[in-house]
Amino acid sequence: MLQRALNKLPITSITPFTFQDYLEHTACILWFSGCNMACSYCHNPELVKGELAKLPSAQVTEFLESRKGLLEGVVLSGGECMMSAQLPDFARYLKSLGFKVKVDTNGTNPEMLEKMLGEQLIDYVALDYKAPPDLFQSITGFDGYALFERSLGLLIASGIPLEIRTTVHADLLDEEDINFILKHLENLGFCGTYYVQNFRAGKTLGNLDEPFNRFDVSRLNKHTIRCETRGFVRAATNQ
Repeated sequence: MLQRALNKLPITSITPFTFQDYLEHTACILWFSGCNMACSYCHNPELVKGELAKLPSAQVTEFLESRKGLLEGVVLSGGECMMSAQLPDFARYLKSLGFKVKVDTNGTNPEMLEKMLGEQLIDYVALDYKAPPDLFQSITGFDGYALFERSLGLLIASGIPLEIRTTVHADLLDEEDINFILKHLENLGFCGTYYVQNFRAGKTLGNLDEPFNRFDVSRLNKHTIRCETRGFVRAATNQ
């Protein structure tokens, strides 16, 4: 079963070491090809489009076996790793090697998430909150806010370590959009950290330029949840 799963998993590359993508843990990153969204600001267009060749399964397992006892965790990123039906089998394999498993996800496969949470196959989740419901489809190209909201509720209720993040291109989202998200998370009792990330210019799926509008972090309302900003000229922390 494991070998069949490995043969189907669209793992296209490996980052051998990171100390930034899984907080307080040494880890590697496995990059999954394919995504059900088409966010114009995405910096991984080749992964989204599925243009990269899949790594041989033997190369993946040999690497992971060689890092057993050396790395603490494995980050499953992409793309959207939870599109792969074989992910639970693979997570069980990672657990058998003693790794903690972190998942980066857009939260649009709550059934998969519920299954993996129920089997305790995930140790940490980074969830992308793309936009408020009225802008969700226009920004992501996917009519899936209800799916995302269900995943969000599952994760908060599970008590699993969770970070939530939103990438802001100021021509797509403004301060009131982020204030809506902050209030939503507060109402749900979210206890992790919410990161507001500034758009970085470069190669993106939608060939976006720098925004014409300016995002003013000082206009973010104070809430009970922890909110940190990344990449803005004037960084701010609301608590």
